[in-house]
Amino acid sequence: MAVDLSKLVSKRKIEFEELRGKTVAVDAFNVLYQFLSIIRQPDGTPLMDSHGNVTSHLSGLFYRTIELIEYGINPIYVFDGIPSVLKQKTIQARMQRRKEQYEAWQKAKEEGNIEEARLRAQGSTRITDQVIGSAKELLDLMGVAHINAPSEGEAQASYMSKKGLVYATASQDYDTLLFGSSYVVRNLTFSGRRKLPRKNVYINVEPELVSFKDTLATLGVTHKQLIWTGIMLGTDFNMGIKGAGPKTALKIAKASKSIDDLKHQIKEKFDVEFELDIKEVEDLFLNPEVKDISKDDIESMLSMSYNKDGIIKFMCRQHDFSEERISKQAERLASRKNEQRQKGIDKWLK
Repeated sequence: MAVDLSKLVSKRKIEFEELRGKTVAVDAFNVLYQFLSIIRQPDGTPLMDSHGNVTSHLSGLFYRTIELIEYGINPIYVFDGIPSVLKQKTIQARMQRRKEQYEAWQKAKEEGNIEEARLRAQGSTRITDQVIGSAKELLDLMGVAHINAPSEGEAQASYMSKKGLVYATASQDYDTLLFGSSYVVRNLTFSGRRKLPRKNVYINVEPELVSFKDTLATLGVTHKQLIWTGIMLGTDFNMGIKGAGPKTALKIAKASKSIDDLKHQIKEKFDVEFELDIKEVEDLFLNPEVKDISKDDIESMLSMSYNKDGIIKFMCRQHDFSEERISKQAERLASRKNEQRQKGIDKWLK
């Protein structure tokens, strides 16, 4: 489970215009999961081509990325690598939950309960090798930057933000803040009108900007104490402490001077112990495995060229999307890419 720091962080609503001209490292798996969950037929069945390949993620990735580029935002999609050993339990638990949700989805469909079917289908969402491979192929054709992290994508994206290579990371998960990302943009690819589950109510989801520095200052904690707070609430790498809500976890973290002190207070207050050595969890957030990249690497990735014919062949011939709609969007992408290229040329000629 991703850590829930929503009630503690320093955040504010922003307009897309505020991100114009900025480069953002996007948590690719987080985004793909969103698209696969949301872009479905009424009974929860994902979009598929005539060969049975899931294409929901391609639709979301294509249209939303073009929208970001038109806003003047430079996305760099960061894909997960090999998950850490500490994450294996979380992965196994997620697989079991998705299996259960899949079975519930099939049952709801058989019973004709469409709303329940769609909800359960979203919970059964999983990212396959086919999804990852096709997403990367589309990004290459669009001339959109992407990289593979050696391990956690959130850690790689946060490293790029801390180093000043990108302005912020984009993810729905607050783990990026524990990894030390200078800024985190939430709802970047999720914004718009959304229906609340099981309710005939719609809300408008807007982008939010979370500041690492402001969060530490407002809470009056160090980076380590913020990590300890997250550990007590539960992260992708450890179970939280039952009964420790955000305010209680923050209070204990602020009163702790070390990991041993933290463990002592938890034992004294809740009469429980962490299920593993949380020093390992702390170290994973403070010193994650990342790929060292430079500003030149970033500029090279952002200067990738697009392939309009390739986009149409891939989306329309291979995956059955409407050629009229894809061609129109590809023209929008081409216009923006040519504009960026011209600005680059002008910069060197000055």
